[in-house]
Amino acid sequence: MQKPLQNYIPALTGVRALAAFLVFISHYAYAFDENFPRAVQRFLTEFHIGVTIFFVLSGFLIAFRYFDSFKLTGDWFRQYLKNRVARIYPMYFLLTLGAFVSYYFTHDQKVTNGFANPIGLFLMHITFVRGFFDQLKFTGIAQGWSLTVEECFYFSAPFIFYFAQKYRKFYIQPVVITLAGVTLVLVFSHVNWYGFFGNFTFLMLYTFLGRCFEFFAGIQLALIVRKQKLDGQNKTKFTYLGFGLIFVCVWIMSVLPIPKGEVAGLHHPFGIFTNNYLLAASIALFFYGLLTETTMLKKILSNPFVELLGKSSYIFYLIHLGYMYDFLHYYFNKWNDDIFALYDKWGVDWVSPFQYDNLNVLYAFIILNGVSILLFKLIEEPLNHYIRKSNFLIKSKVHTPQNKSEAINA
Repeated sequence: MQKPLQNYIPALTGVRALAAFLVFISHYAYAFDENFPRAVQRFLTEFHIGVTIFFVLSGFLIAFRYFDSFKLTGDWFRQYLKNRVARIYPMYFLLTLGAFVSYYFTHDQKVTNGFANPIGLFLMHITFVRGFFDQLKFTGIAQGWSLTVEECFYFSAPFIFYFAQKYRKFYIQPVVITLAGVTLVLVFSHVNWYGFFGNFTFLMLYTFLGRCFEFFAGIQLALIVRKQKLDGQNKTKFTYLGFGLIFVCVWIMSVLPIPKGEVAGLHHPFGIFTNNYLLAASIALFFYGLLTETTMLKKILSNPFVELLGKSSYIFYLIHLGYMYDFLHYYFNKWNDDIFALYDKWGVDWVSPFQYDNLNVLYAFIILNGVSILLFKLIEEPLNHYIRKSNFLIKSKVHTPQNKSEAINA
């Protein structure tokens, strides 16, 4: 069943930018150590919640588009996978290749974490399997671990929909999936294989089996709203209630004790519960508001420029941490040294525009967004359309997306 045109909500594309920017802040919160109290810095560190926003949004969009129309047939599954590959894979492959080419020249151990065979590790990355190994999850493009979680959901979604329709006991599925993960940890935790399902923290934070509830929260939202008229006329302020609860969850994680060897309250057992369950429910409530209400926040997220940032946010997410940021950081330091050398030559005591970490982070944020938009316009979007029109996996049919949601969001 195709959704009518008015059911496209630009704010959900804007939400992608919000999620990516929250993750960016969490990774560079250290730059504000000297300017904010410790409590504020801890709060910013927990902005990893952008990943949970992505997961809930994926669950919603895939269910909203496919729940009423999926078929467990070879042709349907090939077309479905073709669409998923077109959306996710080209930029991930190219940027991952860039990370390993960078490693060839720099020998940056962050890329391999001591793994003896870089080519083998590259193959594990482009097949998404590195995300099953605790010791390898942050290699290559470190944040790319989340794409293994996404891909597991993409492959599972049609079967989740099938069992939901056939047996109606939708709530049992996340329990069964999580228990399957627990079983894997019990089996493999004593096996020294690069941390393959090596511990329960890894299971619950870095695998689909542990984080499946976030996707199910999005699916449940889709099942609630899929037959509603999403005209923005609801007067109940679920948007602001959900948005506020999201940051209550952030606050909870920010006051929890940080386990030894970790960097955030997220890794505390109650932090895991808060992130995977309470936060996911809060995000679903926030999305329900965006879908059914008209608020100032929705208007901001629907702004055409914010929407463009949302479309390019996948690339921004992949490049905001790693070799591209390191390249910028190297030149900021170099330019800072050159400027002070010039000041010494002139005999003046001036301020360098690159001497403050927080300003350098801001420069990098702006530059990386510009790069992301360029890569989206020049590479990601054309490749996406090319693959969808090609005969990859299944012979292409002449097909024009009937709505923006089908063309962009899904």
